Amino acid sequence: MRKLKSLKYLVVLILPVLTWHSFNTHGWQTFLPFIYIFVCIPGLELLLKPDDKNIAKTAEKSLIDDVFYDLQVYATVPVQLFTLGYFLFSVGVSDLAIIDKAGRILSMGLCCGVFGINVGHELGHRRKAYERWLAKIHLMTSLNMHFMHEHNNHHHKAVSTPEDPATARYNEPLYLFWIRSMTGVYAMAWKLERDRLKRQKVSFFSWQNQMITDTLIQLVLLISIGIFFGVSTVGYFVVAALIGHLLLETINYIEHYGLMRHMIGERYERVTPKHSWNSDHRIGRIHLFELSRHSDHHFRPGRKYQILRHMEESPQMPTGYPGMMILATLPPLWFAVMNKRVHAITVGNEMRLSK
Repeated sequence: MRKLKSLKYLVVLILPVLTWHSFNTHGWQTFLPFIYIFVCIPGLELLLKPDDKNIAKTAEKSLIDDVFYDLQVYATVPVQLFTLGYFLFSVGVSDLAIIDKAGRILSMGLCCGVFGINVGHELGHRRKAYERWLAKIHLMTSLNMHFMHEHNNHHHKAVSTPEDPATARYNEPLYLFWIRSMTGVYAMAWKLERDRLKRQKVSFFSWQNQMITDTLIQLVLLISIGIFFGVSTVGYFVVAALIGHLLLETINYIEHYGLMRHMIGERYERVTPKHSWNSDHRIGRIHLFELSRHSDHHFRPGRKYQILRHMEESPQMPTGYPGMMILATLPPLWFAVMNKRVHAITVGNEMRLSK
């Protein structure tokens, strides 16, 4: 029975299956992945109650050691690579209407975000070398290999402070945040690698500079696509990767919006579950490998997805990630819903610190 429960995350395969259908059809059906993610799932999560139950601590080790949880994550890599290859062939068809291309590009973009970046994030926190390489392969398919450098080495340390470009500020609209976060994270990734090489007394212009090697890998990918599929297909892929990147930034936006750590002396208070928005809505959790239990992830970044916990002190989102992402695209509604929640948390934290 436990083995069957561990396989529940295979539901994420619905997205690539719908995406493959998108690549093989026309008209509105090319948008089925988008409809599934941003219409069906949010609708169901409005009807279903969140599940805040946690795995018993005594059972955590058996789940960590259960290979089925790892295999499901590893399996997303060949699925993503196949999807990318299928996409490159599908958009090269000469008689495609504009709506068909738009639907296929959008569908690939969703896979870039949900598989390429989200699963790359999960694997990027692992310690085994082959898992981190699998993470880089995922991130390569979204042209976002720099994410792992900045996320692991800066975001988790600076989260919920003005120093973190990936933390959304109070009253900051999503669209301005996209620009600030994307440019800030990329610049920070280069700075971190420069500082690392300097500490190790290695030249910046070295094969040990991971930002240079990762950039070259992505350039080789783009050139290869251009050679085998044509320049226009390169453009379609770049747009799909950008869509995946914007999905990542939208998730960043909703995860920490308005939550700030206070200065205690010359340092910020330590990261706690109170510095990340959490969602226990089950369908979104499963589709994103528990990413929405984000408070525990930041509290203990090394915890595998299958044992992430609901934290009583973490602020809760009113719905799951897909619904919150839709809300974020409508700034006036987002502010109306979220600002009062941020205010309540801020007042509570100030009272706590004053004691």
